Amino acid sequence: MAATHAPTGPAFSVVLVLHVLAAAVGYGAMVMTGVQADRVRRGPRAPGAESARAFFRSGANWAARAVYLVPVLGVSLVAMSRGAFGVGDTFVDVGLGVWVASVTVAETVLWPAERAVQRALRDGWPDDDLAPLARECRRVTRASAFLGTAFVGVAVVMAVKP
Repeated sequence: MAATHAPTGPAFSVVLVLHVLAAAVGYGAMVMTGVQADRVRRGPRAPGAESARAFFRSGANWAARAVYLVPVLGVSLVAMSRGAFGVGDTFVDVGLGVWVASVTVAETVLWPAERAVQRALRDGWPDDDLAPLARECRRVTRASAFLGTAFVGVAVVMAVKP
């Protein structure tokens, strides 16, 4: 789709800022979850262990769920562009594909492992074997690393707009 004019205007700018902010908050929260899981994996005597344990209090990581706003705002931007860009443009298609892969990894790996870490730490550090907790922390860390890499990659694609 050939761009005939660049989208402008305050409404477009606000939605664009919200789109970027939702992506930064959502992916940033997922990356932070990996950082904290790595701290938990090192055990109760490691530096920052108690603050990492506090990070995994029970409940959903709502900041990470901001990723669900990304495609909603992205579709709004496409609609507001008045044909300047749309489905079929490489950066739009890559962005949507990376988002689908990201949410799949978050829903099937990251968030289930995060809940397992929360359950393990609910009443403090486990008294016996830390191996199951360490295994879940590694799952969180790996998924988080994938998601952080995906975010950086798609941010570059969105900025360059190939």
